[in-house]
Amino acid sequence: MSSAPSGPPVFSVHSDEADYQAAVGTFLGAGTPTAVPVWVSSRADLAASAEQASALYTAVARPTPYTRGVLLGADALPAGLVELIRPLASEWLPADTLGPELFATDPGPRSLLIVGLYELLTLEHVRDTALAAHAHAGLNLALLTGRDAASLAWFTAKQYAVTAPGVAELGLFTATDRPVAIEGVRVFDERRLEAEDIQPQVLDPLWRRVMFQGHGKDDSINLAEFTLCGLSETAPRRPELLGPRCAYGPDCYKPKDKLIPLHEVRAAEIVLSSCNSAPLADAVVYDPKYQLMLNAIDGTAKDIVAALTVHDSDRPENDAWMRAVLAGAPSTPTLNASIGTAQPYPAFLHYGLADDPGAAPEQVPQQPDPLLLTTSARLTAYLASDLLPHNNELRPRLEKLARKVEQWVARQEPVARGRERIMSDLTSDLQSLDHTIATALTNDPENELADYPGYFGVRSVLDPASVRTVECNCGRPAQEFTKKALVPTALDTVTVICLRCGDVSFQVPGSPEVWIEAADEVAAGGTLDVRVRVRAGRRAPVGISLFVPRYLRSDCTIEPDRQKVKAVPGKEVEASFKVTVHSNTPAQAYYMTAFAVQDLGVSTGRRHFGVTSAPYGD
Repeated sequence: MSSAPSGPPVFSVHSDEADYQAAVGTFLGAGTPTAVPVWVSSRADLAASAEQASALYTAVARPTPYTRGVLLGADALPAGLVELIRPLASEWLPADTLGPELFATDPGPRSLLIVGLYELLTLEHVRDTALAAHAHAGLNLALLTGRDAASLAWFTAKQYAVTAPGVAELGLFTATDRPVAIEGVRVFDERRLEAEDIQPQVLDPLWRRVMFQGHGKDDSINLAEFTLCGLSETAPRRPELLGPRCAYGPDCYKPKDKLIPLHEVRAAEIVLSSCNSAPLADAVVYDPKYQLMLNAIDGTAKDIVAALTVHDSDRPENDAWMRAVLAGAPSTPTLNASIGTAQPYPAFLHYGLADDPGAAPEQVPQQPDPLLLTTSARLTAYLASDLLPHNNELRPRLEKLARKVEQWVARQEPVARGRERIMSDLTSDLQSLDHTIATALTNDPENELADYPGYFGVRSVLDPASVRTVECNCGRPAQEFTKKALVPTALDTVTVICLRCGDVSFQVPGSPEVWIEAADEVAAGGTLDVRVRVRAGRRAPVGISLFVPRYLRSDCTIEPDRQKVKAVPGKEVEASFKVTVHSNTPAQAYYMTAFAVQDLGVSTGRRHFGVTSAPYGD
């Protein structure tokens, strides 16, 4: 076990209220702060914590005051404690100012401190204020509390203590994740929790900052077979409130020899990353005698970060926290910013005066890349609908990619796998699958995938706002419009209709635009030079194939059968084909169709042409 650094005492413990008040007056009046007075009343457990805390704190300094503060229930507190609280905020407001209106002032507070016994930290006093503070980016909200006046006095005194320079250990204990370890942070993931005796790993070090993550309630956090326990042996039982199993007998729901009393963890900051680790006083599940956050306050920690209610903290928050603590940045805004993409309320509140000045590193974006979402939507429409029958040759490859995409869009994946790796794997898979689709359409232009405009179209409705005039391949005006899908198993389709040529093109939004350029006529036995122009939104290969109706295929040849071009965003690129009609090809009107495939999106363009021959009888 780490030993306490030598030096003058940081805390002076008092059980007499009058002596305490006199000591506070002397402390605040001193030019150079000496030991911080602590009123413990008759609580020997707090005196023991003050002695244990000497291993963590070796100096005293007045903390930077918060902009504004609200002190709840001052009349019920010792006068000396009120005096010690006053320097912690520059301006003190009455309790009735708490609420969203507090932040409507100009200028509003940039930091707000709420102080009061735990019984006063109710939904009425805290909920709306916490939600409003969360909505104001950059506003720092902190709370000071305790299960009784002695606990609050001890917690207040710790705010004047300075963490010893040698106390530098950083740790993460998680029973629900396997984060990638970052140098400088000791990580105990679910595998280590199951394989090692973590009691000494938790209790022996002097932690600068330590996080515990697992499933739990007000009273405990599960760390595999071990349990972080919030039981206070000295706090009175409130029989009108529900308690955990140990409140009704000697049993515990977990092995008693693997309990870890939270107040014995020697840490300057403790993060309790479980659901309901710090509920408000009128929203508790269990008697506060068993509550984790209050137990941590009775221990050595001067800062406690705990959860107001349920939350979905996971890999992104663990990674963001590790990077933040290495940079000396505060925990609470880091965690709330990370989880802010998953919930609208603050997951964590800060108990204590957060004094970590570092700037948090930029967090890994959790929002999936738009290409990933586009791919997911197209896969869903192709596979969840009846567009492709079960025996369609494309299904196995599409299903394989769909399984990958389903995993990649999860919010933890950009951190777990790496955003760059996800996108590299995705683009590689898309190029391979695009090639497979282009080949399938070249070999069989009647592949069921080619019928997407009709299948999706009858499950869609016209968007009147989308109608606009464009130019057809033939040079005449045409109408372009979008049909909006009515069901998630269909995609929107963009169609161009010409009064002469009919349906000129189809595409799903975001797939390449396609135009075909060729002469209007070709003599039987002659060759038609065809240029297929495409314009795509992403720099990636586009597979292009050209075909004619089934009834003309035996009377002509197309060279090459398909091509691949490199698209440049916003610019047109082209591929050239030659359509040679046989000398015995009947003279009449025909059409040709081009397919363009990129990112699983299939676009089609159509061009009419005629085959001519010498007049009959010549």
